[in-house]
Amino acid sequence: MFRKSKNETCYVNSKTEQASAEIGNALEYYISHIDLLWSELIFLCIGSDRITGDCLGPLIGNQLNRTPKRSYTVYGTLDYPVHALNLQEIMKDIQYAHPHGLIIAIDASLGSSSHQGCVCVGKGAILPGAGVSKNLPAVGHIFITGIVNQTGVSPHLLLSSTRLSDVMQMADSISQGILQTCYIKDLAHKAMTSVPEVYFCTN
Repeated sequence: MFRKSKNETCYVNSKTEQASAEIGNALEYYISHIDLLWSELIFLCIGSDRITGDCLGPLIGNQLNRTPKRSYTVYGTLDYPVHALNLQEIMKDIQYAHPHGLIIAIDASLGSSSHQGCVCVGKGAILPGAGVSKNLPAVGHIFITGIVNQTGVSPHLLLSSTRLSDVMQMADSISQGILQTCYIKDLAHKAMTSVPEVYFCTN
């Protein structure tokens, strides 16, 4: 894992044994450095279940939704994916239902051969569909993206030909990393004890 400052992206090799821990540590770092008043975590898992390389987000959404007594809200699963056709509508729903939500956007991406298989964690919004020339709004306060394949002249074909086993292994690493973060555990504890709290991180 390498990172220079809170404004730069952290890259984690998803195939290493320590990948989940490093992803969790990176997520904690960026949550703790976000300049936002928030009271709940929203995971926006973007992608289509019909394209192998693009199903990373829905796979993670499914795994996060399996956790009992969740202390966060998930948008985007295999049954109810968030994709290009409904993203704007879903964002309106999130803004209405979770006005103090910290949105963590999760999506698959294409990248250089040296970064293929890496998970990127960083501060700021992402542009879903940018790799396949789609014009969609920027979403998220923090992002987690998985580089599932290399960039090329035919991005749709590259996403379709991505190995499912690679995507599932990356989804496992990201999901486990998310669930290991102190913020998730702290929110879960507060939910069980019914103590409301608002977080304001500026450090």
